[in-house]
Amino acid sequence: MNGAENLLRSLHGAGVDVCFANPGTSEMQFVDALDRTRLMHCVLGLFEGVVSGAADGYARMARKPAVTLLHLAPGLANAGANLHNARKARTPILNLVGDHAQRHLRYEAPLTADVPGTAAVFSDWVRTVRSTDTIAGDAMDALAAAWGHPGQVSTLIVPADIGWDEGGTTEPAERAEAQQPRALDGDMLRRAGAALGPEAVILCGGGVLETPEALKRLSDIAAATGTAVLATGPLRRAERGAGHFELPRIPYPVDDALAALSGFRRAILIEALPPVAFFAYPDRPSLLLPERCEIIPLADFDQDGLAAAEALAQEVGAKPQPLTATRPCPAPVSGPMTDEALSAAIAAALPEGAIVVDESLTSANSVAALSTGAPAMSWLAITGGAIGIGIPLATGAAVACRDRPVISLQADGSAMYTLQALWTQAREELNVTTIIFANHGYQILKHELFKVGANPGPEALNMLELNRPELNFVDLARGMGVPGKRVSDPLDLYQSIKDASREPGPFLIEVML
Repeated sequence: MNGAENLLRSLHGAGVDVCFANPGTSEMQFVDALDRTRLMHCVLGLFEGVVSGAADGYARMARKPAVTLLHLAPGLANAGANLHNARKARTPILNLVGDHAQRHLRYEAPLTADVPGTAAVFSDWVRTVRSTDTIAGDAMDALAAAWGHPGQVSTLIVPADIGWDEGGTTEPAERAEAQQPRALDGDMLRRAGAALGPEAVILCGGGVLETPEALKRLSDIAAATGTAVLATGPLRRAERGAGHFELPRIPYPVDDALAALSGFRRAILIEALPPVAFFAYPDRPSLLLPERCEIIPLADFDQDGLAAAEALAQEVGAKPQPLTATRPCPAPVSGPMTDEALSAAIAAALPEGAIVVDESLTSANSVAALSTGAPAMSWLAITGGAIGIGIPLATGAAVACRDRPVISLQADGSAMYTLQALWTQAREELNVTTIIFANHGYQILKHELFKVGANPGPEALNMLELNRPELNFVDLARGMGVPGKRVSDPLDLYQSIKDASREPGPFLIEVML
């Protein structure tokens, strides 16, 4: 077999069975090997940012990495924004990136560039394959780096000739051992237990939010000690809805975040960093906890947050307590599409087992608060602040969980970054309902413009408007094979979500605001 087939057989043997791809000439040997082996389901994205965002969504839901297939440094750079989001989320992803054949590099062909240097910006682990004898082993090392604890973005660069040359082993390489969680510190655990109380807060993220058992133990700790519990970014995935302990998130607006954290004197971190403002602002601190707040890092990202929650509960003798039941949100009535009505329509319509992908940004602000009594769901959010992840993230999540409906809450401006993912949803016949909030502007940037003390005039505001011409998302979706409709009434929106989530295949709802 050639190097490409050896690599793919080894990855498949280690448990990787999905490849999100936007290949070029330097990756044709992998395209051929994918066809000949039929060992992986290959999902085509029409832009590399779709590929990387979909791989992120897939791994968040499948709890294992997918492979991306990308073309040289430009293709990798195009994927970069959503690889940045994946890296902040600590999502396991393995990028396969082609390069020119080794003998061709010295001629400075038009697509020649620094592929390792480009990869280093968006990756935790980078290696270039040097021989067909090592390609399978290199792939296993890359997979181990991605799949270890915590998850990482790993990039394996494969020159074209190493992919097409025969050689290497005839048997797939064995999976390398992935990094396991580092042990908890007993002294830190005792210190955290002694710190709990009404003036303390537990800040948590990562795997803790993804595990109902860990969330339940945090609820028990809160009930036993009066300690507050908050979720902090990045929010890779959270299990929410009826039967789950609901963790409020630290607000995004800096003044709201400062107010929410102002009363705490001690903060225990479980798979979380001390919270920081997204940006610097005049006369506002960068760090959001009070200056004299004691910070106790109970479990870092390379430790086991689930074990930390259980150990802390045992440390303070927290007994299991029943969760407070919450009622489902009632369906809205006809009327104006206010933000509260918009939020209620979505919260009331969420189907059983939904995967909610949240890139709503400035619209539907109360969906999370109103959906605590909705059927149990998984909630995925933007993690690294690079907008344009929502539609690809929903695409990858739907590939991972084809039996679950996906509801994508999508701001209109950021939708245009990676709208091509709708085509992939249609091609793969994925059950994704995309809800576009058509406020016809970059509203979040308007908010930021005023927060930095600007007094904008018409030219500044013109740069943040999506008009002249106005976008028509229903027509755009139809052109990529996705049916859709416009709504302006909350009751119509509610019924449209219910209907779309029951039907197979993708659907788009454009909410006129």
